[in-house]
Amino acid sequence: MRDDAVAGVGRAGRRVDGVVDVLVAVAPDPDLDAEAGERAARQLRAEITELDIESVRAVAAGPLPDGAKGADAVTVGAVVVALSASGGVLTALVETVRDWLGRSGARHRVSVTIDGDTIELDRATDAERRDLVEAYLRRHSGD
Repeated sequence: MRDDAVAGVGRAGRRVDGVVDVLVAVAPDPDLDAEAGERAARQLRAEITELDIESVRAVAAGPLPDGAKGADAVTVGAVVVALSASGGVLTALVETVRDWLGRSGARHRVSVTIDGDTIELDRATDAERRDLVEAYLRRHSGD
């Protein structure tokens, strides 16, 4: 997802009183029908709400990323997650996304954006995804 795709959200990355807003956008596998894509996005949202977070709210993700087939592929899974800027909650959030992708046999793509810095997780190998996640977490860790 391009940085301008979060411009409509406006608050992703906002840090107030030790809480940071993180945009998590799911682009379901383009080969799935709309209902299956929505179900997959709801499953990830449910897993995210199990974490020690402040809140989760649905948002429209804005313009489509290059190669997207339609608006529903992006907007069904866009949420802003408010979480503590310290204490490892960001790591838990990214690990939850990574684990969800690993369990799915579909070609979903998930982007996580903080302060305009986006990491996109999709069909990378486990080792590539791990290295990418570790570098991203180091940039945004409040610890």
